[in-house]
Amino acid sequence: MKRLFKYMSFLALAIIVIMLTAATVLEKFYGTAFVTDNIYTSVPAIMLWLFLAVVAFIYLIKCKVHRTVVTFALHLSFLLILCGALVTHLTGTQGSVHLRTDAPATTVYSLQDGNLGRFPFLLKLNKFTLEYYKGTFAPMDYVSTLMITENADSISGTVSMNNIFSYKGYRFYQSGYDDDGKGATLSVAYDPYGISITYIGYAMLLLSMSCFFFERRSSFRSLLRSPLLKRGTLLVVLFFSSVKIYSNDAPATIPRYVAEELGNLYIYYNDRISPLQTFAKDFTVKLYGKSSYKGLSPEQVVAGWFFYYDDWKHEPMIKVKEKAVRDILGCKGKYASLVDFTSNRGYKLDAALQSSDDAALRRAAVSANEKFNLVSMLCTGRFLQIFPYSNDSVSTPQWYSLADRLPADMPVEQYAFVRGCMNYVAEKIAAGRYDEAVQLLGKIRKYQKNVMGTLSPSDMRFSAEKLYNNANCIRFLAMFSVFAGVVSFFICIRSFAKHKPIATWLRMLLNVLRWAVLLYLTFFMALRGYISGHFPVSNGFETMMFMAWCALLISILANRRFVLAAPFGLLLCGLSLMVAMMGDSNPQITRLMPVLHSPLLSVHVVVIMIAYSLFAFAMLNGVTALFLHRSKENSDSVEYLAVLSRIILYPAVFLLAVGIFIGAVWANVSWGRYWGWDPKEVWALITMLVYSLALHATSLPMFRKPLFLHLFCIAAFLTVLITYFGVNFILGGMHSYA
Repeated sequence: MKRLFKYMSFLALAIIVIMLTAATVLEKFYGTAFVTDNIYTSVPAIMLWLFLAVVAFIYLIKCKVHRTVVTFALHLSFLLILCGALVTHLTGTQGSVHLRTDAPATTVYSLQDGNLGRFPFLLKLNKFTLEYYKGTFAPMDYVSTLMITENADSISGTVSMNNIFSYKGYRFYQSGYDDDGKGATLSVAYDPYGISITYIGYAMLLLSMSCFFFERRSSFRSLLRSPLLKRGTLLVVLFFSSVKIYSNDAPATIPRYVAEELGNLYIYYNDRISPLQTFAKDFTVKLYGKSSYKGLSPEQVVAGWFFYYDDWKHEPMIKVKEKAVRDILGCKGKYASLVDFTSNRGYKLDAALQSSDDAALRRAAVSANEKFNLVSMLCTGRFLQIFPYSNDSVSTPQWYSLADRLPADMPVEQYAFVRGCMNYVAEKIAAGRYDEAVQLLGKIRKYQKNVMGTLSPSDMRFSAEKLYNNANCIRFLAMFSVFAGVVSFFICIRSFAKHKPIATWLRMLLNVLRWAVLLYLTFFMALRGYISGHFPVSNGFETMMFMAWCALLISILANRRFVLAAPFGLLLCGLSLMVAMMGDSNPQITRLMPVLHSPLLSVHVVVIMIAYSLFAFAMLNGVTALFLHRSKENSDSVEYLAVLSRIILYPAVFLLAVGIFIGAVWANVSWGRYWGWDPKEVWALITMLVYSLALHATSLPMFRKPLFLHLFCIAAFLTVLITYFGVNFILGGMHSYA
């Protein structure tokens, strides 16, 4: 009978994984509403989850797991979470209400099914405030002040992003606002029982997982006592360097010291105030694909286009990736000049931009056209919003470019300065009087600081951003780490096969190199976090940078017992950095969206990135074992690697579970629901369920076989890749920006 419940439990789990996988694919074609109604929240799906919960609980009892308090509590927490989800589905309601400050109080709100619900009280919006980042017009928070009246008693409350207001089981969340600033849309959730049950499950899960690692009789502690772990570390590394070769046929531009002074100007860019150097670097990377052109700094490139347009319009520095567009432009190689975009007949890309037959060609033409417009906007001065202006009625300065119409109330002297200062700079540069040009640029910066006053970024933050712009060698680190990881990996395999230790000085050298890379990444990420004002895990580039950092740190901490820690750490670090550079070698620093202003974001991303790093270590362990499996003499090494993988999987699965549920709490605080069946949520759940199978070696004997476990770790890593990359680039969804 026990065997029957075991088979039913794991069969139900397998069916659920298949169902969730199919749903994410169908959502791509039929939409979210279709899969939510017909799969995720359908009666068969609910019955399947209920069946799994019942048979799994019976199986736990028959296996007498309840005699081990910690393990039983861990499994019971998942049952409580499922129970809470069921209660929420059956008794909870969700909707929205639109309020205006100039409208009377209301008791009516719209439900998700299109019907109307009624509050047992009156709800009124007293005030709506849109808060901005200091000195900018980038939204930082949306704040609604509410008034609830019931039985002649009134109570006020505030709703903002990541700050809910609760009253008698009703929870209000900031959702949107009217353009005139006098109205707000609030999400409404009524779930007095389900959330409480679910949160109890979360708390029990966290507590039981923490206690599990200290339970003497746990399988994790048994693995730590394995005699196979008493081995040394076998590694070596080779170091290489890259040499930048520049041609000496660079076009005309200003000297580097003048360009540096230009880069010291403030500019309103990406909804924040930054050094003009930041814009120059982004411009050069966007246009050319690299941060330098023919040995010229980004500031020199921008100055060249702005002050020496006739020379630069012939420079083949506009990178065009698609061959079809290059053929239209008639350029040789991957780079086009500005003059390649036009001919006597007009703009060459007009037909491609309007093409309705070839979508791929149209997208490629749009990309090239964007770069053409980028240059045009710089050369006309429209991109250079370097002139702040503020009057007594406005606290935050408005920034203007050379091409903008200046406000009519601007004083005559100030108007003349803004309109003529860059012309004076151009005259001095044309005459070769560079020192005078530097003095004029200094006067522009002084003007900027006077107008901004206390709203200007601190000198330390300004200097930190310039240091960050100059300190980027991620591309080299990526290549170095991958090279070192691959070389040391194969040397390690050879050492395993010959049962020979490696020289102590080589192990020490490798440790020094890992520490050096780790310290650089720490410095680089700290700079980015200080400049942006938030923990740097808000986009794909930053999360992959953090994963590289995690991989190195884990490899250093596990160095004594994990023989392959060094090659795996370097290899994962390098691959993560390469992935970070896929979209952009150094993406723009932007303000956080208001919804991302939560400490739960950082914890959520950090925990999950550590889990993914550990899964990657287990996968590489499996690859190593397959290399060694070809020789029977290495059977002990294969088994040793299997023990390591089992040890790794426990914290990896537990951390992933914790990360998922921290994300659920964050979602509940921000949007009023802790689970929305978003593709990334679903695939994170699939990943957790798949990897959890390996933790049940007592019930599933095949996982006690080393080779099977290694093959499983390799195959299961596909779920991690889909969770992070598949969702981002194929399936889409709310999390696709990560």
